[in-house]
Amino acid sequence: MKTIKFKKSSLILGALLLASMSCSDEFLEVAPTDSLADAQVSTKAGIDGLLIGTYSALNGVFGNRFEGPNHWATGSIVGGEANKGTDAGDYSSLNPIQRYEASPVDPNNDFNSLWRGRYEGISRANKVLSAIANSTELSAADAAQLSGEARMLRAHFYFDLKKHFNNIVVFDETVAAADLKLLPNNGDAWAIIESDLQYAYDNLAAVTSAGRVNKWAAAALMGKAKLYQQKFSEAKSWFDDVIANGVTSNGIKYALLDDYAQIFNAENDNHAEAVFDVESANNTGSVNNANAFDDLNYPYNTGPDGPGNCCGFFQPSFEMANSYRTGADGLPLLDGSYNSPANAVKNDYGLDTDEPFVEDADPLDPRIDHVIGRRGIPYLDWKEHPGKAWIRDQAYGGPYSPKKYIYYRSQENSFTDGSSWTRGYATMNYTIIRYADVLLMAAEAEIEAPEGSLEKALDYVNQVRRRAANSEHWVKEYDSDDNAANYVISEYTSFPNAEFARDAVRFERKLELGEEGHRFFDLVRWGVAAEELNAYLDYESTVLVTKFGGASFTSGKNEYYPIPQAQIDITGAEILQQNPGY
Repeated sequence: MKTIKFKKSSLILGALLLASMSCSDEFLEVAPTDSLADAQVSTKAGIDGLLIGTYSALNGVFGNRFEGPNHWATGSIVGGEANKGTDAGDYSSLNPIQRYEASPVDPNNDFNSLWRGRYEGISRANKVLSAIANSTELSAADAAQLSGEARMLRAHFYFDLKKHFNNIVVFDETVAAADLKLLPNNGDAWAIIESDLQYAYDNLAAVTSAGRVNKWAAAALMGKAKLYQQKFSEAKSWFDDVIANGVTSNGIKYALLDDYAQIFNAENDNHAEAVFDVESANNTGSVNNANAFDDLNYPYNTGPDGPGNCCGFFQPSFEMANSYRTGADGLPLLDGSYNSPANAVKNDYGLDTDEPFVEDADPLDPRIDHVIGRRGIPYLDWKEHPGKAWIRDQAYGGPYSPKKYIYYRSQENSFTDGSSWTRGYATMNYTIIRYADVLLMAAEAEIEAPEGSLEKALDYVNQVRRRAANSEHWVKEYDSDDNAANYVISEYTSFPNAEFARDAVRFERKLELGEEGHRFFDLVRWGVAAEELNAYLDYESTVLVTKFGGASFTSGKNEYYPIPQAQIDITGAEILQQNPGY
Protein backbone atom coordinates (compact mmCIF):
# COMPACT_ATOMS: atom_id res chain seq x y z
CA MET A 1 0.00 0.00 0.00
CA LYS A 2 1.14 3.54 -0.65
CA THR A 3 1.80 5.43 2.52
CA ILE A 4 2.90 8.77 1.17
CA LYS A 5 2.13 10.83 -1.90
CA PHE A 6 4.06 13.87 -3.00
CA LYS A 7 2.13 16.52 -4.85
CA LYS A 8 3.69 18.62 -7.59
CA SER A 9 0.91 21.09 -8.26
CA SER A 10 2.25 23.16 -5.39
CA LEU A 11 5.16 23.00 -3.02
CA ILE A 12 2.91 21.23 -0.51
CA LEU A 13 3.52 24.17 1.72
CA GLY A 14 0.16 25.86 1.64
CA ALA A 15 -0.42 25.47 5.32
CA LEU A 16 2.93 27.08 6.01
CA LEU A 17 2.50 30.16 3.85
CA LEU A 18 1.74 33.51 5.41
CA ALA A 19 -1.93 34.13 4.94
CA SER A 20 -2.53 37.48 6.57
CA MET A 21 -2.71 40.75 4.71
CA SER A 22 -3.35 44.22 6.06
CA CYS A 23 -5.59 46.90 4.64
CA SER A 24 -3.75 49.63 6.62
CA ASP A 25 -0.81 51.77 5.60
CA GLU A 26 1.45 48.98 6.76
CA PHE A 27 0.45 46.61 3.98
CA LEU A 28 3.79 47.05 2.24
CA GLU A 29 5.51 45.55 5.26
CA VAL A 30 3.58 42.29 5.10
CA ALA A 31 5.59 39.31 3.84
CA PRO A 32 4.35 38.08 0.43
CA THR A 33 2.13 35.04 0.56
CA ASP A 34 4.32 33.07 -1.80
CA SER A 35 7.38 33.16 0.46
CA LEU A 36 8.24 31.71 3.83
CA ALA A 37 9.48 33.40 6.94
CA ASP A 38 12.65 32.02 8.51
CA ALA A 39 10.75 30.93 11.58
CA GLN A 40 8.44 28.82 9.49
CA VAL A 41 11.24 26.67 8.12
CA SER A 42 13.35 26.35 11.23
CA THR A 43 11.31 23.51 12.68
CA LYS A 44 11.44 19.89 11.60
CA ALA A 45 7.92 20.16 10.18
CA GLY A 46 8.78 23.30 8.24
CA ILE A 47 11.98 21.89 6.77
CA ASP A 48 10.20 18.65 5.93
CA GLY A 49 7.66 20.73 4.03
CA LEU A 50 10.47 22.25 1.97
CA LEU A 51 11.86 18.75 1.39
CA ILE A 52 8.51 17.48 0.14
CA GLY A 53 8.56 20.35 -2.33
CA THR A 54 11.90 19.00 -3.53
CA TYR A 55 10.45 15.52 -3.95
CA SER A 56 7.64 17.03 -5.97
CA ALA A 57 10.16 18.27 -8.54
CA LEU A 58 10.97 14.67 -9.49
CA ASN A 59 7.79 14.68 -11.57
CA GLY A 60 8.52 18.07 -13.07
CA VAL A 61 7.66 21.62 -12.18
CA PHE A 62 6.53 23.48 -15.28
CA GLY A 63 4.06 21.00 -16.76
CA ASN A 64 6.28 20.01 -19.69
CA ARG A 65 6.39 16.32 -20.58
CA PHE A 66 10.18 16.36 -21.00
CA GLU A 67 10.42 17.01 -17.26
CA GLY A 68 9.01 13.62 -16.37
CA PRO A 69 11.33 11.03 -14.88
CA ASN A 70 10.71 8.41 -17.57
CA HIS A 71 12.45 10.25 -20.44
CA TRP A 72 10.15 8.72 -23.04
CA ALA A 73 11.36 11.25 -25.59
CA THR A 74 15.00 11.92 -24.71
CA GLY A 75 15.83 8.36 -23.66
CA SER A 76 13.53 5.98 -25.54
CA ILE A 77 12.50 7.75 -28.75
CA VAL A 78 15.95 9.16 -29.38
CA GLY A 79 17.37 5.79 -28.31
CA GLY A 80 15.54 3.99 -31.13
CA GLU A 81 13.15 2.03 -28.90
CA ALA A 82 10.13 3.96 -30.11
CA ASN A 83 9.15 6.77 -32.37
CA LYS A 84 6.99 9.78 -31.64
CA GLY A 85 3.96 8.07 -33.11
CA THR A 86 0.57 9.70 -33.73
CA ASP A 87 0.87 11.80 -36.92
CA ALA A 88 3.28 14.39 -38.26
CA GLY A 89 1.25 17.42 -37.19
CA ASP A 90 0.63 16.57 -33.53
CA TYR A 91 3.39 17.81 -31.19
CA SER A 92 5.40 18.55 -34.31
CA SER A 93 8.34 19.94 -32.32
CA LEU A 94 9.26 16.32 -31.55
CA ASN A 95 9.79 15.60 -35.25
CA PRO A 96 13.28 17.10 -35.56
CA ILE A 97 14.33 15.71 -32.17
CA GLN A 98 13.68 12.10 -33.22
CA ARG A 99 15.64 12.80 -36.41
CA TYR A 100 18.62 14.12 -34.36
CA GLU A 101 17.99 17.63 -35.63
CA ALA A 102 17.21 19.30 -32.31
CA SER A 103 17.78 23.03 -32.19
CA PRO A 104 18.89 25.25 -29.28
CA VAL A 105 15.91 27.41 -30.23
CA ASP A 106 13.19 25.24 -28.79
CA PRO A 107 9.71 26.06 -30.19
CA ASN A 108 7.86 23.97 -27.62
CA ASN A 109 10.18 24.89 -24.76
CA ASP A 110 10.93 21.21 -24.15
CA PHE A 111 14.67 21.33 -23.44
CA ASN A 112 14.34 24.67 -21.69
CA SER A 113 11.69 23.21 -19.40
CA LEU A 114 13.85 20.16 -18.72
CA TRP A 115 16.79 22.43 -17.85
CA ARG A 116 14.69 24.75 -15.69
CA GLY A 117 12.83 21.91 -13.99
CA ARG A 118 15.98 20.11 -12.90
CA TYR A 119 17.57 23.33 -11.67
CA GLU A 120 14.38 24.12 -9.79
CA GLY A 121 14.79 20.76 -8.06
CA ILE A 122 18.40 21.65 -7.21
CA SER A 123 17.32 25.05 -5.92
CA ARG A 124 14.72 23.43 -3.69
CA ALA A 125 17.27 20.96 -2.34
CA ASN A 126 19.66 23.83 -1.64
CA LYS A 127 16.94 25.71 0.25
CA VAL A 128 16.38 22.64 2.41
CA LEU A 129 20.08 22.41 3.19
CA SER A 130 20.31 26.12 3.98
CA ALA A 131 17.31 25.87 6.29
CA ILE A 132 18.90 22.93 8.10
CA ALA A 133 22.18 24.82 8.52
CA ASN A 134 20.34 27.82 9.99
CA SER A 135 18.00 25.88 12.25
CA THR A 136 18.61 25.61 15.98
CA GLU A 137 15.60 23.37 16.53
CA LEU A 138 16.69 20.15 14.81
CA SER A 139 18.32 17.23 16.55
CA ALA A 140 21.56 16.00 15.01
CA ALA A 141 19.80 12.83 13.85
CA ASP A 142 16.97 14.74 12.19
CA ALA A 143 19.41 17.13 10.52
CA ALA A 144 21.41 14.23 9.12
CA GLN A 145 18.33 12.41 7.79
CA LEU A 146 16.80 15.49 6.17
CA SER A 147 20.15 16.55 4.72
CA GLY A 148 20.69 13.06 3.35
CA GLU A 149 17.37 13.10 1.53
CA ALA A 150 17.98 16.58 0.11
CA ARG A 151 21.48 15.66 -1.07
CA MET A 152 20.30 12.40 -2.64
CA LEU A 153 17.66 14.32 -4.60
CA ARG A 154 20.15 17.02 -5.59
CA ALA A 155 22.51 14.33 -6.86
CA HIS A 156 19.69 12.87 -8.96
CA PHE A 157 18.86 16.23 -10.52
CA TYR A 158 22.51 16.88 -11.34
CA PHE A 159 22.91 13.38 -12.77
CA ASP A 160 19.90 13.94 -15.00
CA LEU A 161 21.29 17.24 -16.26
CA LYS A 162 24.73 15.74 -16.79
CA LYS A 163 23.54 12.86 -18.96
CA HIS A 164 21.32 15.17 -21.03
CA PHE A 165 23.54 18.25 -21.50
CA ASN A 166 27.02 17.23 -20.25
CA ASN A 167 28.24 20.82 -19.80
CA ILE A 168 26.23 22.21 -16.92
CA VAL A 169 26.31 24.80 -14.16
CA VAL A 170 27.16 23.37 -10.73
CA PHE A 171 26.54 25.06 -7.37
CA ASP A 172 25.55 24.17 -3.84
CA GLU A 173 23.63 25.87 -1.05
CA THR A 174 26.55 28.17 -0.18
CA VAL A 175 26.40 30.09 -3.46
CA ALA A 176 24.45 33.32 -3.23
CA ALA A 177 21.54 33.71 -5.62
CA ALA A 178 23.06 36.89 -7.07
CA ASP A 179 26.18 34.96 -8.08
CA LEU A 180 24.42 32.18 -9.97
CA LYS A 181 24.20 34.10 -13.22
CA LEU A 182 28.00 34.43 -13.19
CA LEU A 183 28.66 30.69 -13.09
CA PRO A 184 29.76 29.05 -16.37
CA ASN A 185 28.52 25.63 -17.45
CA ASN A 186 31.82 23.86 -16.88
CA GLY A 187 31.22 22.68 -13.33
CA ASP A 188 32.41 19.34 -11.99
CA ALA A 189 29.05 17.62 -11.75
CA TRP A 190 30.49 14.22 -10.89
CA ALA A 191 32.26 15.63 -7.83
CA ILE A 192 29.09 17.03 -6.28
CA ILE A 193 27.07 13.97 -7.30
CA GLU A 194 29.52 11.61 -5.60
CA SER A 195 29.87 13.81 -2.52
CA ASP A 196 26.10 14.07 -2.13
CA LEU A 197 25.55 10.35 -2.59
CA GLN A 198 28.30 9.42 -0.16
CA TYR A 199 26.72 11.69 2.44
CA ALA A 200 23.28 10.22 1.75
CA TYR A 201 24.57 6.67 2.06
CA ASP A 202 26.35 7.48 5.33
CA ASN A 203 23.43 9.32 6.93
CA LEU A 204 20.15 8.00 5.55
CA ALA A 205 18.23 5.27 7.29
CA ALA A 206 17.77 1.95 5.54
CA VAL A 207 14.05 2.09 6.20
CA THR A 208 12.19 5.38 5.78
CA SER A 209 8.74 5.14 4.24
CA ALA A 210 7.33 4.52 0.79
CA GLY A 211 8.17 7.48 -1.42
CA ARG A 212 11.20 8.56 0.60
CA VAL A 213 14.71 7.76 -0.57
CA ASN A 214 16.87 5.58 1.66
CA LYS A 215 20.57 4.75 1.89
CA TRP A 216 20.25 1.89 -0.58
CA ALA A 217 18.75 4.11 -3.25
CA ALA A 218 21.77 6.38 -2.74
CA ALA A 219 24.12 3.39 -3.02
CA ALA A 220 22.49 2.21 -6.27
CA LEU A 221 22.68 5.69 -7.78
CA MET A 222 26.32 5.95 -6.70
CA GLY A 223 27.08 2.68 -8.46
CA LYS A 224 25.38 4.04 -11.58
CA ALA A 225 27.38 7.29 -11.36
CA LYS A 226 30.61 5.30 -11.10
CA LEU A 227 29.55 3.19 -14.09
CA TYR A 228 28.90 6.28 -16.20
CA GLN A 229 32.44 7.46 -15.40
CA GLN A 230 33.85 4.00 -16.23
CA LYS A 231 35.08 3.57 -12.68
CA PHE A 232 34.19 -0.08 -12.91
CA SER A 233 35.92 -1.38 -9.79
CA GLU A 234 34.25 1.24 -7.63
CA ALA A 235 30.91 0.60 -9.31
CA LYS A 236 31.27 -3.11 -8.61
CA SER A 237 31.87 -2.44 -4.93
CA TRP A 238 28.74 -0.35 -4.61
CA PHE A 239 26.58 -2.83 -6.49
CA ASP A 240 27.96 -5.70 -4.40
CA ASP A 241 26.74 -3.86 -1.30
CA VAL A 242 23.31 -3.13 -2.75
CA ILE A 243 22.76 -6.71 -3.92
CA ALA A 244 23.91 -8.23 -0.63
CA ASN A 245 22.24 -5.84 1.80
CA GLY A 246 19.79 -3.52 0.04
CA VAL A 247 16.16 -3.09 1.08
CA THR A 248 13.37 -0.87 -0.21
CA SER A 249 12.44 2.29 1.66
CA ASN A 250 9.65 0.32 3.34
CA GLY A 251 12.04 -2.43 4.42
CA ILE A 252 11.55 -5.19 1.82
CA LYS A 253 14.70 -7.03 0.69
CA TYR A 254 15.45 -6.18 -2.93
CA ALA A 255 14.32 -8.94 -5.25
CA LEU A 256 12.97 -9.54 -8.73
CA LEU A 257 9.20 -9.87 -8.83
CA ASP A 258 7.95 -13.23 -10.05
CA ASP A 259 5.65 -11.54 -12.55
CA TYR A 260 7.31 -9.02 -14.88
CA ALA A 261 4.00 -7.28 -15.61
CA GLN A 262 3.48 -6.43 -11.94
CA ILE A 263 6.40 -4.01 -12.02
CA PHE A 264 4.15 -1.68 -14.00
CA ASN A 265 0.87 -2.22 -12.17
CA ALA A 266 -0.28 0.62 -9.91
CA GLU A 267 -1.84 -1.87 -7.52
CA ASN A 268 1.64 -3.20 -6.81
CA ASP A 269 3.49 0.07 -6.23
CA ASN A 270 6.38 0.14 -3.75
CA HIS A 271 7.27 -3.48 -4.46
CA ALA A 272 10.48 -5.41 -3.82
CA GLU A 273 12.03 -4.34 -7.12
CA ALA A 274 11.58 -0.60 -6.49
CA VAL A 275 14.95 0.97 -5.64
CA PHE A 276 14.16 4.60 -6.48
CA ASP A 277 10.54 5.47 -7.24
CA VAL A 278 8.64 8.63 -8.09
CA GLU A 279 5.27 8.61 -6.38
CA SER A 280 2.03 9.65 -8.04
CA ALA A 281 -1.53 10.27 -6.91
CA ASN A 282 -4.95 10.93 -8.41
CA ASN A 283 -7.97 13.00 -7.50
CA THR A 284 -5.84 15.51 -5.61
CA GLY A 285 -7.14 18.58 -7.38
CA SER A 286 -4.48 18.50 -10.06
CA VAL A 287 -3.86 15.85 -12.70
CA ASN A 288 -0.21 16.89 -12.59
CA ASN A 289 0.10 14.74 -9.49
CA ALA A 290 -0.67 11.68 -11.61
CA ASN A 291 1.50 10.56 -14.53
CA ALA A 292 1.02 13.78 -16.47
CA PHE A 293 4.27 13.17 -18.38
CA ASP A 294 2.68 10.01 -19.86
CA ASP A 295 -0.75 11.38 -20.72
CA LEU A 296 -0.17 11.13 -24.49
CA ASN A 297 1.32 7.66 -24.44
CA TYR A 298 -1.68 5.42 -25.02
CA PRO A 299 -3.18 3.68 -28.04
CA TYR A 300 -5.15 6.05 -30.23
CA ASN A 301 -8.92 6.49 -30.23
CA THR A 302 -9.73 3.41 -28.17
CA GLY A 303 -13.11 4.61 -26.93
CA PRO A 304 -14.39 2.79 -23.83
CA ASP A 305 -12.73 -0.47 -24.88
CA GLY A 306 -9.18 0.73 -24.31
CA PRO A 307 -7.15 2.97 -22.01
CA GLY A 308 -6.62 6.68 -22.41
CA ASN A 309 -8.75 7.20 -25.55
CA CYS A 310 -5.87 9.34 -26.72
CA CYS A 311 -3.37 10.02 -28.24
CA GLY A 312 -1.28 7.50 -30.10
CA PHE A 313 2.17 8.72 -29.08
CA PHE A 314 5.24 6.70 -28.11
CA GLN A 315 4.86 3.83 -30.57
CA PRO A 316 7.49 1.09 -30.24
CA SER A 317 9.75 0.84 -33.25
CA PHE A 318 9.99 -2.03 -35.73
CA GLU A 319 13.59 -2.51 -34.64
CA MET A 320 12.61 -2.77 -30.99
CA ALA A 321 9.95 -5.39 -31.69
CA ASN A 322 12.38 -7.41 -33.78
CA SER A 323 14.88 -7.39 -30.93
CA TYR A 324 12.64 -9.83 -29.03
CA ARG A 325 13.17 -12.52 -31.64
CA THR A 326 14.95 -15.55 -30.21
CA GLY A 327 16.58 -18.53 -31.80
CA ALA A 328 15.27 -22.05 -31.31
CA ASP A 329 17.60 -22.17 -28.30
CA GLY A 330 15.67 -19.33 -26.61
CA LEU A 331 18.59 -16.89 -26.77
CA PRO A 332 18.58 -13.45 -28.41
CA LEU A 333 20.15 -12.94 -31.81
CA LEU A 334 23.22 -11.02 -30.69
CA ASP A 335 24.60 -10.91 -34.23
CA GLY A 336 21.95 -8.37 -35.25
CA SER A 337 20.13 -10.77 -37.56
CA TYR A 338 16.84 -10.05 -35.81
CA ASN A 339 16.21 -7.33 -38.41
CA SER A 340 16.67 -9.65 -41.38
CA PRO A 341 13.52 -10.40 -43.41
CA ALA A 342 13.56 -13.98 -42.16
CA ASN A 343 13.58 -12.93 -38.50
CA ALA A 344 11.62 -9.67 -38.42
CA VAL A 345 8.48 -9.93 -36.30
CA LYS A 346 5.36 -10.31 -38.42
CA ASN A 347 3.07 -7.30 -38.02
CA ASP A 348 -0.08 -5.83 -39.51
CA TYR A 349 1.49 -2.76 -41.06
CA GLY A 350 -0.65 -1.64 -44.00
CA LEU A 351 -3.66 -3.74 -42.99
CA ASP A 352 -7.03 -2.43 -41.84
CA THR A 353 -8.45 -3.88 -38.65
CA ASP A 354 -11.09 -5.83 -40.58
CA GLU A 355 -8.53 -7.43 -42.92
CA PRO A 356 -7.26 -10.92 -42.05
CA PHE A 357 -3.98 -11.15 -40.17
CA VAL A 358 -2.07 -14.20 -38.97
CA GLU A 359 0.13 -13.53 -35.96
CA ASP A 360 3.84 -14.28 -35.81
CA ALA A 361 4.43 -17.96 -35.02
CA ASP A 362 8.21 -18.04 -34.59
CA PRO A 363 10.10 -17.94 -31.27
CA LEU A 364 9.86 -14.75 -29.26
CA ASP A 365 11.09 -13.54 -25.90
CA PRO A 366 7.90 -13.39 -23.77
CA ARG A 367 8.71 -9.86 -22.62
CA ILE A 368 7.69 -8.54 -26.04
CA ASP A 369 4.04 -8.77 -25.06
CA HIS A 370 4.56 -6.98 -21.76
CA VAL A 371 6.36 -4.14 -23.54
CA ILE A 372 4.67 -3.79 -26.94
CA GLY A 373 1.00 -3.79 -27.89
CA ARG A 374 0.56 -5.68 -31.13
CA ARG A 375 -2.41 -6.92 -33.11
CA GLY A 376 -4.13 -10.05 -31.93
CA ILE A 377 -2.40 -10.16 -28.53
CA PRO A 378 -4.40 -9.44 -25.34
CA TYR A 379 -3.83 -5.87 -24.24
CA LEU A 380 -3.81 -6.19 -20.44
CA ASP A 381 -7.42 -6.85 -19.41
CA TRP A 382 -8.96 -4.67 -22.14
CA LYS A 383 -9.24 -6.73 -25.31
CA GLU A 384 -7.02 -8.07 -28.05
CA HIS A 385 -5.14 -5.24 -29.69
CA PRO A 386 -7.19 -4.54 -32.86
CA GLY A 387 -4.32 -3.17 -34.91
CA LYS A 388 -4.93 -0.17 -37.14
CA ALA A 389 -8.08 0.90 -35.25
CA TRP A 390 -5.84 1.88 -32.34
CA ILE A 391 -3.17 3.53 -34.52
CA ARG A 392 -3.56 7.13 -35.63
CA ASP A 393 -1.34 6.96 -38.71
CA GLN A 394 0.38 3.66 -39.50
CA ALA A 395 2.47 5.16 -42.26
CA TYR A 396 3.93 7.65 -39.80
CA GLY A 397 3.99 5.71 -36.51
CA GLY A 398 4.06 2.04 -37.40
CA PRO A 399 1.74 -0.74 -36.15
CA TYR A 400 2.62 -0.97 -32.43
CA SER A 401 1.33 0.62 -29.21
CA PRO A 402 3.04 1.19 -25.85
CA LYS A 403 2.15 -1.23 -23.08
CA LYS A 404 4.23 -0.44 -19.99
CA TYR A 405 2.79 1.90 -17.37
CA ILE A 406 -0.70 1.49 -18.83
CA TYR A 407 -3.62 1.17 -16.44
CA TYR A 408 -6.01 -1.81 -16.51
CA ARG A 409 -9.71 -1.77 -17.36
CA SER A 410 -10.41 -2.85 -13.78
CA GLN A 411 -8.58 0.27 -12.54
CA GLU A 412 -10.59 2.83 -14.48
CA ASN A 413 -11.84 5.58 -12.13
CA SER A 414 -9.96 4.16 -9.16
CA PHE A 415 -6.37 4.39 -10.35
CA THR A 416 -7.05 7.09 -12.89
CA ASP A 417 -7.87 10.77 -12.67
CA GLY A 418 -10.67 11.68 -15.06
CA SER A 419 -10.95 15.33 -14.16
CA SER A 420 -9.25 16.62 -17.30
CA TRP A 421 -9.39 16.26 -21.08
CA THR A 422 -8.13 12.67 -21.25
CA ARG A 423 -8.54 9.47 -19.23
CA GLY A 424 -4.80 8.99 -19.49
CA TYR A 425 -3.85 10.45 -16.13
CA ALA A 426 -3.06 7.34 -14.12
CA THR A 427 -1.64 6.87 -10.66
CA MET A 428 1.27 4.51 -10.83
CA ASN A 429 4.76 5.11 -9.57
CA TYR A 430 7.52 5.53 -12.10
CA THR A 431 10.63 3.58 -11.14
CA ILE A 432 13.86 5.48 -11.85
CA ILE A 433 16.00 2.54 -10.70
CA ARG A 434 14.69 -0.98 -10.24
CA TYR A 435 16.46 -4.07 -9.05
CA ALA A 436 16.76 -5.69 -12.49
CA ASP A 437 18.56 -2.53 -13.61
CA VAL A 438 20.93 -2.90 -10.63
CA LEU A 439 21.67 -6.55 -11.51
CA LEU A 440 22.45 -5.66 -15.11
CA MET A 441 24.63 -2.71 -14.14
CA ALA A 442 26.41 -5.00 -11.69
CA ALA A 443 26.93 -7.54 -14.48
CA GLU A 444 28.47 -4.80 -16.60
CA ALA A 445 30.84 -3.83 -13.77
CA GLU A 446 31.86 -7.47 -13.30
CA ILE A 447 32.80 -7.70 -16.98
CA GLU A 448 34.75 -4.45 -17.12
CA ALA A 449 36.47 -4.35 -13.71
CA PRO A 450 39.93 -5.97 -13.61
CA GLU A 451 38.92 -8.00 -10.55
CA GLY A 452 35.48 -8.83 -11.94
CA SER A 453 34.03 -12.25 -12.65
CA LEU A 454 32.36 -13.40 -15.87
CA GLU A 455 30.68 -16.12 -13.82
CA LYS A 456 29.12 -13.52 -11.56
CA ALA A 457 28.02 -11.47 -14.57
CA LEU A 458 26.45 -14.61 -16.03
CA ASP A 459 24.55 -15.25 -12.82
CA TYR A 460 23.16 -11.69 -12.71
CA VAL A 461 21.99 -11.82 -16.33
CA ASN A 462 20.46 -15.25 -15.85
CA GLN A 463 18.55 -14.07 -12.79
CA VAL A 464 16.83 -11.53 -15.02
CA ARG A 465 16.21 -14.04 -17.80
CA ARG A 466 14.97 -16.66 -15.31
CA ARG A 467 12.21 -14.31 -14.21
CA ALA A 468 11.26 -13.69 -17.84
CA ALA A 469 11.18 -17.47 -18.41
CA ASN A 470 8.51 -18.04 -15.74
CA SER A 471 5.76 -19.35 -18.02
CA GLU A 472 3.12 -18.90 -15.33
CA HIS A 473 3.22 -15.18 -16.04
CA TRP A 474 3.46 -15.13 -19.80
CA VAL A 475 0.66 -13.38 -21.65
CA LYS A 476 -2.18 -15.85 -22.18
CA GLU A 477 -5.10 -15.87 -24.54
CA TYR A 478 -8.30 -14.63 -22.97
CA ASP A 479 -10.29 -17.40 -21.27
CA SER A 480 -7.50 -19.87 -21.91
CA ASP A 481 -4.20 -21.09 -20.49
CA ASP A 482 -2.69 -21.04 -23.96
CA ASN A 483 0.25 -18.71 -24.50
CA ALA A 484 -0.58 -15.72 -26.68
CA ALA A 485 2.49 -16.37 -28.87
CA ASN A 486 5.33 -18.84 -29.34
CA TYR A 487 7.43 -17.80 -26.36
CA VAL A 488 10.88 -19.40 -26.19
CA ILE A 489 13.49 -18.15 -23.75
CA SER A 490 16.39 -19.74 -21.91
CA GLU A 491 19.34 -18.83 -19.75
CA TYR A 492 22.89 -18.49 -21.05
CA THR A 493 24.99 -21.58 -20.34
CA SER A 494 28.24 -19.61 -20.26
CA PHE A 495 29.99 -16.35 -21.04
CA PRO A 496 33.03 -17.68 -22.93
CA ASN A 497 34.81 -14.31 -23.06
CA ALA A 498 34.41 -10.66 -22.13
CA GLU A 499 33.34 -9.60 -25.63
CA PHE A 500 30.46 -12.07 -25.69
CA ALA A 501 29.47 -11.19 -22.13
CA ARG A 502 29.50 -7.47 -22.96
CA ASP A 503 27.21 -8.01 -25.96
CA ALA A 504 24.86 -10.18 -23.91
CA VAL A 505 24.57 -7.71 -21.02
CA ARG A 506 24.01 -4.73 -23.29
CA PHE A 507 21.33 -6.53 -25.24
CA GLU A 508 19.68 -7.76 -22.06
CA ARG A 509 19.35 -4.15 -20.89
CA LYS A 510 17.56 -3.39 -24.15
CA LEU A 511 15.11 -6.27 -23.67
CA GLU A 512 14.52 -5.94 -19.95
CA LEU A 513 14.37 -2.13 -19.70
CA GLY A 514 12.73 -1.47 -23.06
CA GLU A 515 10.65 1.72 -23.30
CA GLU A 516 11.78 2.88 -19.82
CA GLY A 517 13.95 5.76 -21.02
CA HIS A 518 17.44 4.24 -20.53
CA ARG A 519 18.47 3.21 -24.02
CA PHE A 520 19.88 6.45 -25.45
CA PHE A 521 21.98 7.18 -22.39
CA ASP A 522 23.31 3.61 -22.38
CA LEU A 523 24.38 3.88 -26.02
CA VAL A 524 26.14 7.19 -25.37
CA ARG A 525 28.08 6.00 -22.32
CA TRP A 526 29.13 2.83 -24.19
CA GLY A 527 30.46 4.97 -27.03
CA VAL A 528 28.36 3.21 -29.67
CA ALA A 529 25.53 5.70 -30.18
CA ALA A 530 26.49 6.74 -33.72
CA GLU A 531 26.92 3.15 -34.92
CA GLU A 532 23.76 1.81 -33.32
CA LEU A 533 21.45 4.70 -34.05
CA ASN A 534 22.48 5.18 -37.66
CA ALA A 535 21.84 1.47 -38.18
CA TYR A 536 18.44 1.97 -36.53
CA LEU A 537 17.65 4.89 -38.85
CA ASP A 538 18.73 2.92 -41.90
CA TYR A 539 16.38 0.09 -40.99
CA GLU A 540 13.42 2.08 -39.74
CA SER A 541 13.49 4.43 -42.73
CA THR A 542 12.88 1.53 -45.11
CA VAL A 543 9.29 1.54 -43.83
CA LEU A 544 8.70 4.94 -42.23
CA VAL A 545 10.24 6.82 -45.13
CA THR A 546 8.58 10.17 -44.48
CA LYS A 547 9.61 10.21 -40.85
CA PHE A 548 13.20 9.01 -41.02
CA GLY A 549 14.33 9.38 -44.62
CA GLY A 550 17.62 11.29 -44.75
CA ALA A 551 17.98 11.43 -40.95
CA SER A 552 21.36 10.72 -39.36
CA PHE A 553 23.11 10.79 -36.00
CA THR A 554 26.22 13.00 -35.94
CA SER A 555 29.06 11.73 -33.77
CA GLY A 556 30.55 14.40 -31.54
CA LYS A 557 27.28 16.35 -31.48
CA ASN A 558 24.17 14.28 -30.93
CA GLU A 559 25.46 12.49 -27.83
CA TYR A 560 24.16 15.48 -25.87
CA TYR A 561 21.28 17.87 -26.26
CA PRO A 562 21.69 21.58 -27.01
CA ILE A 563 21.97 24.04 -24.16
CA PRO A 564 18.66 25.94 -24.42
CA GLN A 565 19.19 29.21 -26.24
CA ALA A 566 16.74 30.84 -23.85
CA GLN A 567 19.21 30.17 -21.02
CA ILE A 568 22.17 31.47 -23.02
CA ASP A 569 20.20 34.63 -23.81
CA ILE A 570 19.57 35.22 -20.10
CA THR A 571 23.12 34.57 -18.92
CA GLY A 572 25.19 35.60 -21.91
CA ALA A 573 27.14 33.53 -24.41
CA GLU A 574 30.42 34.49 -22.75
CA ILE A 575 29.31 32.61 -19.61
CA LEU A 576 26.98 29.85 -20.81
CA GLN A 577 28.64 28.01 -23.70
CA GLN A 578 26.70 26.05 -26.30
CA ASN A 579 27.46 22.35 -26.71
CA PRO A 580 29.63 21.35 -29.70
CA GLY A 581 27.92 21.15 -33.07
CA TYR A 582 24.89 23.30 -32.27
